[in-house]
Amino acid sequence: MFFSKTCEYAIRAVLYIAQKSEEGRKVGIREIAVGIDSPEPFIAKILQVLSKKNLIQSAKGPNGGFYVDKGSRDTTLADIVEAIDGDRLFVGCGLGLSNCSSAKPCPLHTEFQVIRDKLAATLRAATIIRFNDELNLGLSYIKER
Repeated sequence: MFFSKTCEYAIRAVLYIAQKSEEGRKVGIREIAVGIDSPEPFIAKILQVLSKKNLIQSAKGPNGGFYVDKGSRDTTLADIVEAIDGDRLFVGCGLGLSNCSSAKPCPLHTEFQVIRDKLAATLRAATIIRFNDELNLGLSYIKER
C-alpha cells in the first residue's frame, strides 16, 4: 500500500523482535522469518540494515540473536520507514514527480500533502513498544492467520 515490501517486512520484524524482547528473549533469523511469514534470506538482509542503523540490536554466539534494548523501545515506525525506504513517503510527490513543490504543484499536490502529513504524524507517534500490549493480548497480529 504505502510501504515497499521490504519496509513492510522490516516493520513486522521489528515488532516481532520487540515482542520477544519483552519476554527476555533474543530471536534468530529463522524464527523471525517464520513468525512474520517472510523469506529467510530476505529478512536477513533487512535485519542487517536495521541493526546497522541501531533500530534493533544483535548478539553473536550460542545465546545470540536479535533483540530490542530499552533505548530502542521508543523507536518509531517513521524511524523504520526512513531506514528502509528513505524519506520519500514523507516529502515525495504523490505522482512521483521530482520537481513538484508548493511553487510548482502537481495536480495532486495539495490533497496528497494532507495525506502525507497525517501519515507522517501517525508513524512518528507510533513507537514499537506501544504495540507490544496489543500483540500480547491478541488484539492485533503481525502474521497472517
